Amino acid sequence: MKIAGCTALVTGGNRGIGAGFVEELLAQGARRVYVAARVFADAEAACTADVRLAPLALDVTRPEQIAAAAECCGDVDLLVNNAGAFNRLTLMTAPDMEGMRQEIETNYLGPVAMIRAFAPILAANGGGAIVNVLSAGGIVAVPGMGGYSPSKFAMRAASDCIRAELADQGTQVCALIVGSVDTRMAEHVTWQEKTSPREIGRAGLIAVKHNIAEHDTDPHAVSVRAFLARDPAALKASLAAGLANGRS
Repeated sequence: MKIAGCTALVTGGNRGIGAGFVEELLAQGARRVYVAARVFADAEAACTADVRLAPLALDVTRPEQIAAAAECCGDVDLLVNNAGAFNRLTLMTAPDMEGMRQEIETNYLGPVAMIRAFAPILAANGGGAIVNVLSAGGIVAVPGMGGYSPSKFAMRAASDCIRAELADQGTQVCALIVGSVDTRMAEHVTWQEKTSPREIGRAGLIAVKHNIAEHDTDPHAVSVRAFLARDPAALKASLAAGLANGRS
């Protein structure tokens, strides 16, 4: 798929990795980019720099907002499922399961609902592509990432299922394995280098242009993949030790 001339919708596009995608889409010649955010004022504020940007109120956990987005964005041929939730809770120490439910709703059920709503639109517009922004926590279980890591595992599996289901309509499905990024979600991470959001956006668009099914976007993601392949037991022990030391 070509980026130049495409029409993209980026969930959580007002900041972090979503904003990095928006910047890179504009730089590579996208015709229009819908910048989706839960709060419309935040989406509006992110759309002042370029006339190709269009704000959109969209909470991916609310079916009626997904339906409204599909109704008004019928020209989309690139869907970037970026919106995410990370509550920094563990499965056993969380006071209740509400945080886990939010992570599952936002990181798994929401993106699947978006794809169900937009798949017919992508088909009508020639097939297009879907990018699911996942995590290194979706290829190795991270004890300190409570509901987040399992939700990313689930969306990784869903990406494989959906890729097979949408192959006949010519829709690409790219799963991005993202490591440590310089965003608000990772502001507590101080022990390793963080990649810029725009670099993740650039890596994501490389995956789209070359139809890469699963793409490690940054040095941290690559190192996790390599460590997992080389010595999975040692990696799991290291992650468990990190939780015990409060570095989750």
